[in-house]
Amino acid sequence: MTIKTYIIDAFTTELFKGNQAAVCLLENELDETTMLNVAKEFGFSETAFIIKQNTGSFSIRYFSPVKEIPLCGHATLASSKAIFTEFKELTQIIFQTHFGDTLEINQNNGRIEMKFPLHQTEKTEYDDAIRKALGINEVLNSRYNSFHNMLMLELESSEELENLKPDFSVLRKIETTISGVLVTAKSIRDNFDFEYRYFFPWSGADEDPVTGGVQSFLAKYWSDKINKNKMNAFQCSKRTGSMEVELMKNSVIIRSNAVIFTTGTMNLT
Repeated sequence: MTIKTYIIDAFTTELFKGNQAAVCLLENELDETTMLNVAKEFGFSETAFIIKQNTGSFSIRYFSPVKEIPLCGHATLASSKAIFTEFKELTQIIFQTHFGDTLEINQNNGRIEMKFPLHQTEKTEYDDAIRKALGINEVLNSRYNSFHNMLMLELESSEELENLKPDFSVLRKIETTISGVLVTAKSIRDNFDFEYRYFFPWSGADEDPVTGGVQSFLAKYWSDKINKNKMNAFQCSKRTGSMEVELMKNSVIIRSNAVIFTTGTMNLT
């Protein structure tokens, strides 16, 4: 079996920045064990597997090197870039995820525009051992998102956020049921409203270079906090990445770019 593959940097206009994702364009279903093994082989935080259903409609599944992920922003953006490259006549894509979400993707003024579902957060307590291992001095607010099974911690300073140096050897040993921790703060950068980083050593990688899926709840959190529906978000990880988010009634629009690093053919025998 041969499979067309892409490696794409998402949430950036420059190579070697943003977040890498592998995209596999399938003609037939693969079993979950094979998809997980492929994701392990690529070693990126997510690998997407896509099957064309009909014109403009595709199924999509996301795998980290450890497990299947319900929704991934950067892998969706990378997959959209791959499909718009493969099928140049398309201006809109509909993705059906394995967990029941329908994602509407459009090309708009040179950017890719993704319509994601809107998810809520709830007030929660957190394990102080996680705070210490992340290197956080003080937490302003803590929330939980059940869809992503993710803890969110807000800090006072985006400068502190950027300078965090988590001790991942300690984090990995902490027993927890959450998939990861999103840390966020109001931005001090010109033209950006908020910043964030995402750590998930329990689910596949220490830190995600840029993640878009969290905007399904993070955009709502910051919209309520700063009273804006359209905002610019910056992920202050080592590779960095950015996007515009716009809150709608029951969805969030994520606008950004992606760059193709390489294409190839994978042989599964």
